[in-house]
Amino acid sequence: MRHALLALSLLAPLVGAAQTVERVEPAFWWAGMHHPELQVMLYGEDVGRARATLAETPGVTLDRVVAVENPNYLFLEMTVGPDAEAGPLALTLEGPDGTQTLDYELRERSRRPGSYAQGFSSEDVIYLMMPDRFANGDESNDSIPGMLEGADRSDPNARHGGDFAGVLEHLGYIDDLGMTAIWFTPVFENDMTPAYGAYHGYAATDMYATDPRFGTTDEFVALVDAVHGRGLKVIMDMIHNHVGDRHWWMDDLPTSDWVHDWERVGQTNFTGPAAIDPYASEADRRQLVDGWFVREMPDLNQRNPLLAQYLLQNTVWWIEHTGIDGIRMDTYLYPDKAYMARWARYVLDAYPDFNIVGESWVTNVPHEAYWQDDFAAPGDGYDSDLPSVTDFPLAFALRGAFTGGGPYAIYETLAQDHIYPDPNGMVTFFDNHDLDRAYSDADDLSALALGYAFQMTTRGIPQVYYGTEVAIPNGPRTGGDGYKRLDMPGGWPGDARSVFTEAGRTEREQEAFEVVRALSRWRRTADVIHHGRLTQFIPRDDVYVYFRWDEDPGSEPGAGSTVMVVLNAASEGRTLDLGRLAERLGSVATGRDVVTRTVYDLTRPTLAVPARTALVLEVQ
Repeated sequence: MRHALLALSLLAPLVGAAQTVERVEPAFWWAGMHHPELQVMLYGEDVGRARATLAETPGVTLDRVVAVENPNYLFLEMTVGPDAEAGPLALTLEGPDGTQTLDYELRERSRRPGSYAQGFSSEDVIYLMMPDRFANGDESNDSIPGMLEGADRSDPNARHGGDFAGVLEHLGYIDDLGMTAIWFTPVFENDMTPAYGAYHGYAATDMYATDPRFGTTDEFVALVDAVHGRGLKVIMDMIHNHVGDRHWWMDDLPTSDWVHDWERVGQTNFTGPAAIDPYASEADRRQLVDGWFVREMPDLNQRNPLLAQYLLQNTVWWIEHTGIDGIRMDTYLYPDKAYMARWARYVLDAYPDFNIVGESWVTNVPHEAYWQDDFAAPGDGYDSDLPSVTDFPLAFALRGAFTGGGPYAIYETLAQDHIYPDPNGMVTFFDNHDLDRAYSDADDLSALALGYAFQMTTRGIPQVYYGTEVAIPNGPRTGGDGYKRLDMPGGWPGDARSVFTEAGRTEREQEAFEVVRALSRWRRTADVIHHGRLTQFIPRDDVYVYFRWDEDPGSEPGAGSTVMVVLNAASEGRTLDLGRLAERLGSVATGRDVVTRTVYDLTRPTLAVPARTALVLEVQ
């Protein structure tokens, strides 16, 4: 490592004015945590030149004090053992011109086991929202004095003012829609310039604070509690690959290798295969990992042990303090992959019921599978310890399947599921905040209905992008991503109408809403969809048929719980040969559509399927 790690006992005496402490991170910790190690970062003028001591405290020891090349930082490495009790830890910083005492707070863990860090699974339907674009419940925080960007709804790539209060007002809507978990794009402070437009949250300027334009950290905690009060879960978006260039570190970096040097490495090559390629050049691999995502996002060096520990603890702090249930980790394949595996183990060791999904934006199944826990790649032996991965290959197949491409690509993609250690742990989607909305611009809603029926009945953990339920369209392409992230009509005071109410929806929006709600609410209790087996038949004439089933070994086909899904992507009606499906239908008599409640006779040799229609049949 290029930075100097100096034991405090070897430091020269403090000269000049007494040290000052401006920041302590994390600001507090807890007794009784799974991991006993605690690293506290102190920042302030000349704090690194001080002598630090800890008053004798049962169960707590100050093991090492680390000064670095920047004298304005000091790292305290402590052990908080199982016998430690909640209360203040008396830390003293002493120099020849003054002494400062810090009472570091060690809190009692107050959350009830089982009430948080619950994880998410194939039993859930995840509602992905960008808080800035969902609803504005508190106009007073739209523009905050001293912060670089205020709200401007006239600019699709600017901040619009959505906040925690707006989400809180509409939790009943999300619950009624049939969602069971909410994934928020990052809520960290993003005090970036208006020219950059950091409403999305992926350019953190303080990793221990929520953005005040969303609300305070306490308000976020209250929102998480309110979500839990409805029996729903919260997934928090995190980024360990980079921060924003206005992060307070950037004015005074702790070490010269805290972030990678833009002048030396420049931008990442965005070539994900370099991370797994057995023939990759080291230069290409380093460019992928060490290069910056964009110029405004300094790339963090997770190989720095002090930064690595900082990031590990930051994750645990947010879980313990707020009570979230899962994490979506952004740009998973861009950081140091050894660190990312260590991070996943660290979190899941502390919270065994927790779940993490890593964003791995790749195009093929073998590459996607590499990042899932227990893949153990031949050749390099890498195991990510990551339970869930975003299923981009299936998303790409799905996006074209019902808008002219046909469903064969879906069949072919699922046929490769043998590569995944746990295909049912993959997060499925057909669009998100980074992609054009897949079906909202279609001439009719049949593409959305077909795609949504597939997503609600296939294997995996479905993620639904906010506004899909009312077929929010793509906006005008104005040079940024804002067109993919339009505001929810009615989420802002003064909006002409509100899609949060039936009266405020157009006929088209209500049609989409009814399909989405019916399938999502049905799926909540459809255990065969959560955990059952999947049998698919090769698509013929743009008709794709598959079964989700769960039966005792040796029982007759069709016995137990069975759902038959028929997706006719053709523009004409089709006649389905039921005899071809006998191995799964057996002697079942009827199938009831879970949306329309229509009953179909399955004892006949054929079944007529109207054009552009999805049938989701509970077989009797």
